[in-house]
Amino acid sequence: MHYAIISDVHANLEALQAVLAKTEEEKIEGILFSGDSVGYGPDPNECTKILKEKAKIMVAGNHDRAAAGMTGITYFNPLARVAIEWTREVLSRENVEFLQSLPLTAELEEDNIYLVHATPREPEKWRYLLYEYDARINFNYFKEKICFLGHSHIPFIVERFSGGEIKFHYHYAEIRKENRYIVNAGSVGQPRDGNPDAAYVLLSDNSVEIKRISYDIVLTQKKMKKAGLPAYLINRLSAGR
Repeated sequence: MHYAIISDVHANLEALQAVLAKTEEEKIEGILFSGDSVGYGPDPNECTKILKEKAKIMVAGNHDRAAAGMTGITYFNPLARVAIEWTREVLSRENVEFLQSLPLTAELEEDNIYLVHATPREPEKWRYLLYEYDARINFNYFKEKICFLGHSHIPFIVERFSGGEIKFHYHYAEIRKENRYIVNAGSVGQPRDGNPDAAYVLLSDNSVEIKRISYDIVLTQKKMKKAGLPAYLINRLSAGR
């Protein structure tokens, strides 16, 4: 078992290409995608097409569902709504139908993996899992050893020990036979932990590791500006916010 787990690409082609190029060097067996291929960024069609071709399995994120017309956007902040409305205008019919087909959750039984965008508990409500309290609750809503998710754009690893202790890791954790894990893969296309480098996760038989890779942020920003996307969304890429 050797997977790369990626999430929250958000139509950032340069970041996605950088991550995929790096994972090819690492000789992974497959890519698992935790949702939000579109939203915010300038290349929704290109990113959706690549993910469709490259990912072993994909689940839907809230921006995917919104761009595909499957959920309302009134709960989005004003700038996110602008980006979704623009995405709806440019997204191809083929890609709309593909995003509509994505499930909210997926299980890889042979690898004991559960995949979701937001939370195992009520995934359709797009809640955030950020704190120990959230983790304790959500460990009760999947049976697999490891759950991978995204949504918050902040990468971390939560380890639940057999005795109930919870520990957060922010770079690396060993996979212990008796323990269970929730892993946030962060964001490929729009990190929000203060580090602008694209984030992804590598999983092996005995470890899980958060990885970062730089990409051509300036090119992405130029494309966003040309598309008329909000300046705040453009500028935040450089700050990792």
